[in-house]
Amino acid sequence: MHLHSSHPVFLSAIALGIACLSDTRMMRAAEESSPVLRIEPGRVTAHVRPGLYGLMTEEINYSYDGGLYGELIRNRAFTDDPSKPVHWSVVEGEGASAAAALDPSQPLNAAIPTSLRIDIHAASEAAPAGIANDGYWGIPVRANTLYRVSFFAKAEPGPGQPAPPAGFFAPLKRLLAGNTAPDWPVKVALQSADGGTVFAQARVTGVGSGWRRCEAELRTSDAPASAKTRFVITSSRPGTLWLGQVSLFPPTWHGRVNGNRIDLMQKLADLHPGFLRFPGGNYLEGDTIATRFNWKETIGPIWERPGHPSPWKYHSSDGMGLLEFLEWCEDLNMEPVLAVFAGYALKHEYVPAGPGLQPFVQDALDEIEYATGGAGTTWGARRIRDGHPNPFPLTYVEVGNEDWFDKSGSYDGRFAQFFDAIKVKYPKLQIIATTKISSRVPDVIDEHFYRKATQFYSDIHRYDSYSRSGPKIFVGEWATREGSPTPNLNAALGDAAWMTALERNADLVVMDCYAPLFVNVNPGGMQWKTDLIGYDALTSYGSPPYYAHQMYNVNRGDEVVASGLEGGAGLFTNTTLSSASGELFVKVVNSTGTAADVRIEVSGPGSLAAKGRSIVLCSGSPTDTNSIEEPSKVVPAEYPLLGVSASFAHVFPANSVSVLILKTR
Repeated sequence: MHLHSSHPVFLSAIALGIACLSDTRMMRAAEESSPVLRIEPGRVTAHVRPGLYGLMTEEINYSYDGGLYGELIRNRAFTDDPSKPVHWSVVEGEGASAAAALDPSQPLNAAIPTSLRIDIHAASEAAPAGIANDGYWGIPVRANTLYRVSFFAKAEPGPGQPAPPAGFFAPLKRLLAGNTAPDWPVKVALQSADGGTVFAQARVTGVGSGWRRCEAELRTSDAPASAKTRFVITSSRPGTLWLGQVSLFPPTWHGRVNGNRIDLMQKLADLHPGFLRFPGGNYLEGDTIATRFNWKETIGPIWERPGHPSPWKYHSSDGMGLLEFLEWCEDLNMEPVLAVFAGYALKHEYVPAGPGLQPFVQDALDEIEYATGGAGTTWGARRIRDGHPNPFPLTYVEVGNEDWFDKSGSYDGRFAQFFDAIKVKYPKLQIIATTKISSRVPDVIDEHFYRKATQFYSDIHRYDSYSRSGPKIFVGEWATREGSPTPNLNAALGDAAWMTALERNADLVVMDCYAPLFVNVNPGGMQWKTDLIGYDALTSYGSPPYYAHQMYNVNRGDEVVASGLEGGAGLFTNTTLSSASGELFVKVVNSTGTAADVRIEVSGPGSLAAKGRSIVLCSGSPTDTNSIEEPSKVVPAEYPLLGVSASFAHVFPANSVSVLILKTR
């Protein structure tokens, strides 16, 4: 991360940094009593994978629907509640009258077994009637923005009304008859929540007596950004209108159809993640085997995806399906880490090893083939048909998730069955186990930690003593849980201290990722605290730990060099080197409430440039945090570092995360 003096975040952070440092010069201890950090750049102790730091994701806290996934319509397929069309409401102009209800007798297709029936009893051009959707805590309406609408519709006239033309050639018949009016008058619009202001509207043509997919564009003009809004579909004609799979998309990252929210993707891109572990998490397993993440039901057109209940107590549209996860990796240049369902669900349903498990094993092999197969394979050909000609790279496959919760003891056998089958067909793939097993030697073990900062401090040497002859380690979920809905500065200190330990043991720890990644901060949007990135319909922000993770990954280096701290209780350090640039990245966490004056001694051949850089994350209190209202209260600031030599002193502010960047020459 490089913040320049003209950057607005830098300007606000520099003032904060001055406040952080204001007491440090007055609090310098005598040099002889200062802690000493000794660094040996010529002695490499481990090599760091470019993909050490990555992302873990699952559908929790409205992370996909209502979060990263660009869809703005909530309950777009009318399947969130089997008894009523939640998040939809009837709209009636003055003098108009209508009623709406789910209609399972008119399903859209086999995947989506219901539709929304709107009975319009009275309506006119001046007083239309229809339905409105309130989105995920509002529809984000921005000025000069193009929105794309699609939905399925069909209609029947009311008493005394002429029937609309039917059949594929109906539009041509109308044209030949000199009638260019739409089959059934339908309008779509973005409006204020009370309907008093129309931000954009369009007329939709082609609605007739059979299901038809309709599309339209809505372009806003100059108007203040607002989420106190709704999306509306209306008609000026009495009769019955059926709707299915209603969708509204704003501009998306890289312009992808069915794509992702731009500001959240930018925040992820700014982390420079090396990999993405997907689809979760508990979301992979589901509460029951029937409600697991069934990847074969998440591919193809969105109107052929049935969706499924999330274990976090809301419905998942599955708009973020297997291909969308893989394209997310492609868009951010991340390595996919694919988790496959392994026969165990959260409510303790499981399939023991043997013939009953084999269909799930085959399902995993098919999933890998979908990601990596060529045109000559069944599932590779399906991926190509779904719109992605080239195979995706794949190195790691994780079998299950947190299987230490399976008290039946079945995981050992289940893992072995998956392991053997995958290795036969894909011998180069690295297979990750979610808990210790004895029947096979996995390539990697996934370990999870959710703790307070003090617990991470006390476990800082966990991996120093691990055997180097066994499986590698993937810290697949971890976080310092302090602060809500997103973590505070003290959590950033805990995270950063733990990351010094992970980097120091990079010969063993091959990957790690924070979890959960996202939270919708609206009331009811959070199921788990604490979470790295917060957002509402319009805006988003990174938490203090977000910036700590960014600081560490951007300034990662590829070699861990020998270093040691003498004295300095409450300080945590690690040093890495970029073999390409010759830069040393000295990472120091001061978890105490007192500034630390540290003497830094760099030994070995060569010398250091007299000028370096210092990046500091700190604030006035360890409980300070960021929010929608104050997104930049705790952000890093960069300063010139002068007087660098083989032995120099540096003051690390109280409650701070620092990265010193020293240039060797």
